Amino acid sequence: MSTIEQVQRIASPTSVTGKVSFWDAGHLPTLVGSFFYFDTSFMIWVLLGALGNHVAGSFGLSVAQKGFMTAIPLLAGSVLRLVLGVLADSLGGKKAGLIGMSVTLLPLLGGWLWADSLAKIFLIGMLLGVAGASFAVALPMASRWYPPEHQGLAMGLAGAGNSGTLFATLFAPRLANAFGWHAVFGLAIVPLVFALTVFVVCAKDAPNSRRKQNGSEYLALLNESDTYRFCLFYAVTFGGFSGLISFMPIFLHDQYSASAVLAGDLTSFCVLSGSLMRPLGGWLADRLGGIRVLIGFYAGIVLLLLAIAQLPSLTTAVILLFGALGCMGLGNGAVFQFVPQRFTGRVGAMTGLVGAAGGVGGFLFPVILGWFKQYFGSFGFGFAIFAGLAGFALITLAAAQRRWIGIWLSEGGLAR
Repeated sequence: MSTIEQVQRIASPTSVTGKVSFWDAGHLPTLVGSFFYFDTSFMIWVLLGALGNHVAGSFGLSVAQKGFMTAIPLLAGSVLRLVLGVLADSLGGKKAGLIGMSVTLLPLLGGWLWADSLAKIFLIGMLLGVAGASFAVALPMASRWYPPEHQGLAMGLAGAGNSGTLFATLFAPRLANAFGWHAVFGLAIVPLVFALTVFVVCAKDAPNSRRKQNGSEYLALLNESDTYRFCLFYAVTFGGFSGLISFMPIFLHDQYSASAVLAGDLTSFCVLSGSLMRPLGGWLADRLGGIRVLIGFYAGIVLLLLAIAQLPSLTTAVILLFGALGCMGLGNGAVFQFVPQRFTGRVGAMTGLVGAAGGVGGFLFPVILGWFKQYFGSFGFGFAIFAGLAGFALITLAAAQRRWIGIWLSEGGLAR
């Protein structure tokens, strides 16, 4: 496929006239299996954030330590996504997913039976990154069953598994109050076994989806400027989403004196926005074009984060956080609407790179919030900095759009 054709597929909505319907186009059981794998893994991935107030109370952590503790799983997940992405391409998505879920049992057992020091908590946080790495398996596995005109919705539905974070923030604080935070890690084994069973029964690798990978493919991707653009875009949308929901219970507790349960409930309410919006973001990108909708989403993220940086009342802050996470969820779906089209045949490797960038963004957000609160006395600085990063993504996207339109016009194409 030529560069012009790739650009046109990325920036222009795909016509679905005369195409097979979404429900007949792919493999629904695999989509279901990928969703449950992703959903449960994300629930486990942010478990330290959901339990952050309880764990911090046990070890007497400073706000900077809280930020670092909740960020460790996000950074580990960003690195391990590269590993699982390679495994998904070389062994097949199903085998890679089974490996990922099996390894995820280790930090749950450790948190339940072994975690009696801050150092051990940090190690468990690193192992929880395996759950976050599910991104590099679940999404490509679902994507490879669907044609380009249905990529946005397919990736959005599979990616809606980030709703698992809602279950963590809603139930983990309550279970911790009732049984202690150690027991919550043990209880999380139950949904993990259920997801593993569904994945074994439903998931199936698409034909010809297994590919041998090597370092040269990643190096080739790193030589393409669009790779870095996609990484930036996803560091803002997914990084903002994962980082914010991981740290939000601590933010609401420390800034507004909300109880651990209330902070978890309010976080769950906001998570609902981001999770539900992801499929809609993919669908809108299918119909209107990924670049068009992303520009609007980034503008919304910038404005909402700047408003949150003013640290308004609790009610206003929750409303603004709900809107910000909604825009991030929409952006997540839109970004991955065109990843499989721009990087056809390299979905696993590119998903790993972009997902890693999202994890890095998620790591930085809690660390920045906690650091500025501890040393400068306000969470507002952290929100303002991340708003600036979103603004940079917006400018980068707009500049890329102008360059792409120039290419179309020079080739006699239509500027859309």
